[in-house]
Amino acid sequence: MQASEVRRAVATAMSTASSLGLPVDEAIVLHDSNKLTLRLLPCDVLARVAPAAQQVAQFEVELARRLAGSGCPVAVLEPRVEPRVHERDGFVVTLWTYYEPVTPREVPPADYAHALERLHARMRKLDVPTPRFTDRVEQAQRLVADRDRTPALADTDRELLGDTLRSLKRAIGECGSAEQLLHGEPHPGNVLATKSGLLFIDLETCCRGPVEFDLAHAPEEVGEHYPGVDQDLLRECRLLVLATITAWRWDRDDQFPDGRRLGSEWLSRIRAALDRNGLDTHG
Repeated sequence: MQASEVRRAVATAMSTASSLGLPVDEAIVLHDSNKLTLRLLPCDVLARVAPAAQQVAQFEVELARRLAGSGCPVAVLEPRVEPRVHERDGFVVTLWTYYEPVTPREVPPADYAHALERLHARMRKLDVPTPRFTDRVEQAQRLVADRDRTPALADTDRELLGDTLRSLKRAIGECGSAEQLLHGEPHPGNVLATKSGLLFIDLETCCRGPVEFDLAHAPEEVGEHYPGVDQDLLRECRLLVLATITAWRWDRDDQFPDGRRLGSEWLSRIRAALDRNGLDTHG
């Protein structure tokens, strides 16, 4: 968020929590991206704040309630207030349980894989309308095709990204692998190591697809401990995810720290992976 938005978002979160009877004297910024994540004190609540126009908070809240009720390893909503989305001053605010992180924070790959397997097992039983993983890829494709949105992307790089996104989306989408509800982005930034074990957060990215698409967001060692993985499909999913997040780094409005350098670095990784695996993205 812009600095002016951050100040307003913090004030909105504090006033929302106070209006619900939670004592709030201080807000500590834990994460600042498309939404703001705050620790409110002394009530010790985690608040997530996003511009109302960009939010899918209602979907996340409903899904979190259902998953937590089925014993999923996910963060739960704050139990002292009604579990719902609060809209105020152009923002949406959701309130969650704050989990004190344990040390060391680095998660062993086997534990990571086991937690993700548990999450998938519970998600497999839920029937909720969600987008397919290909929807996110198509968003990246539109971004790459729009020169006004990605003016700094060189023509050769634009062609590389466009071809890679198109060919892998088709190959994975038509491979016939079983699909189910997924977290969507279970990367290490969305995994909490707590006293209660590993918990997944940020459910707004949930989608439908093969489990390998979720595993593609985790460290490579995690895929070695997850049972029944199609390793060829996982390699394709890793490259597709890399191409997708690379496209986002070239968005003129991207605010990811050091994003342009990462975008260039990831383009080189994509080229190397295509050469190493002998993949043809022009078909």
